[in-house]
Amino acid sequence: MSDKELKILGICGSLRNKSFNMAGLRAAGELMPAGMRLFQIASIGELPLYNQDVLDAGMPEPVKRLRTEVAQADGVLIASPEYNFSVTPALKNAIDWASRPPDQVWQDKPIAIFSCTAGPVGGARVQYDLRRILGQIWGHVLPRPEVFVGNAASKFDAELRLTDETTKKFLTDLLVGFKAWIERMSRK
Repeated sequence: MSDKELKILGICGSLRNKSFNMAGLRAAGELMPAGMRLFQIASIGELPLYNQDVLDAGMPEPVKRLRTEVAQADGVLIASPEYNFSVTPALKNAIDWASRPPDQVWQDKPIAIFSCTAGPVGGARVQYDLRRILGQIWGHVLPRPEVFVGNAASKFDAELRLTDETTKKFLTDLLVGFKAWIERMSRK
């Protein structure tokens, strides 16, 4: 797999225009090691709420697009805030839609997670819930390093560019580990 450029799909769990997590995904795209690129950030805001009746009537176009993007990616990088000690509704909805048969697209997909939050904890609880949820649908979540960006407002400038060197190092370490994880999963 060393000659192939790994295509990474980003998914942001926040729909907010000035999301620190979206800014973190963009920064991660600039920090990726050689042989890896952020080819797209998925748009999950227009997904309808998951409803089996809607699925039975035919998979909506935004769902088809998301499922195709996940399937075509060598790995998925998720950045999400923590809402009420857990996963955001938008992200859970996207995971649920993409997990439906046929061809459940999370199956054996390498995934890495990080979180940016305004508070000091940095989103630890959302990450642990995501690990549990994604593991149950056979997504392979990178075990470590774990990256929790707390007090995010102090790490980004007014244009939402990542300025904190320590956070850049944490994200770089995550991405280097993610590249090795994808390569390891592809050998199985």
